Amino acid sequence: MRAGIVVTGTEVLTGRVSDRNGPWIADRLLGLGVDVGRVVVVGDRPADLLAALGQLADDHDLLVTTGGLGPTADDLTAAVVAEHQGRAMVLDEALRSRITAIVDGVVAQRRHRPDPAALAAGTHKQAMVPDGAVVLAPVGTAPGLVVTPAPGRDGVPIVVLPGPPGELRGMWPDALAAAPVRAVLERASPLTQRTIRMWGSWEAELAVTLERIADRIEGLEVTTCLRDGELEVVTRYRPESADQYPTLQAAIETDFAATVFSVDGGSVDEVVAGALIDRGWRIATAESCTGGLLAGRLTARPGSSAYVAGGLVVYANEAKTTLAGVPAELITTHGAVSREVAEALAAGARAALGTELGVGITGIAGPDGGTRDKPVGTVHVAVSSPTGCRHRELHLPGDRDAVRQRTVVVALHEVRLLLTRS
Repeated sequence: MRAGIVVTGTEVLTGRVSDRNGPWIADRLLGLGVDVGRVVVVGDRPADLLAALGQLADDHDLLVTTGGLGPTADDLTAAVVAEHQGRAMVLDEALRSRITAIVDGVVAQRRHRPDPAALAAGTHKQAMVPDGAVVLAPVGTAPGLVVTPAPGRDGVPIVVLPGPPGELRGMWPDALAAAPVRAVLERASPLTQRTIRMWGSWEAELAVTLERIADRIEGLEVTTCLRDGELEVVTRYRPESADQYPTLQAAIETDFAATVFSVDGGSVDEVVAGALIDRGWRIATAESCTGGLLAGRLTARPGSSAYVAGGLVVYANEAKTTLAGVPAELITTHGAVSREVAEALAAGARAALGTELGVGITGIAGPDGGTRDKPVGTVHVAVSSPTGCRHRELHLPGDRDAVRQRTVVVALHEVRLLLTRS
């Protein structure tokens, strides 16, 4: 079974809002054995949405739309889906009463009292649904819908969901329980997805490995992605091809024994957390150019207080000396962006927060501040432990954000290497 997803909204199309719904839905459908063939983003133009639905319906068994269910004039998804399925729009009186009660409750909690006529018009619009549609109870004010083709018309079921991720996810179980969707899911066969992650390998090297074993993994769909220096191998397969996956994993683990760091899909964040917990160690950071991004990533996981003590943001030289204890003469002699200062920051973080592990980061993220000897993208990362200190000098391409984000990834891997190889 294959599904197509249409994400609506000019704000998503133009990048003002990131699409959080398409990937989330695709991942959930994959777990149910439904492969997602395409995710299409369209603006708030009815003709574009209608065209997208027509194209996807030709080679997919289920369509899912997100967004365009609000009370304003540009929210037209329900009407466009009705047109595509050959259904008339009708007023659902029970739904209108339900939305009215929700709106009244929201209004009662706010000081501002909107125009009653405007509220009534918006509620009426949201209660207009395609004739014969399965109505999914609103989580906010917008209902969801499951719309099948009109009798005698070819097509596939379309699940219509709101744009706000919290509303969409709250409505998802009801969408799956709707009879037209259940009928599709019952025809789906399990689809397994496995992920292997490497650090420091080239895609060209991996291509040689895959070519060598190609005739033994024909039933596997293998995709690779190089992101922030990590090479990710994602494989999907049906039950009949499950016996081929060990061949792939064994070949990768053999050919890339030094760079494979996860064969169960675990991220570097998870590997680092597990290694810190296993050792009973805690970590602290002292960050200059990354401004706390590493500490933020370390503490993003629930339960991180077990192994993260805290972090220092030491952007100015005065902060490096005052908070992290970096000797002023070290900065004067070697410069703030140097191996010596990075190592002093790592040791200072350990001392300030009483941890076994400390990370120091100092660099030039740009767009200004670079010199001939230290151009933009020059970063020093140091990791200090009771057994010594690891140091890495980086020369990173890209804009300020890219340099900062890539530095954090490198720092996490330097921590991982220290924890797993010493």
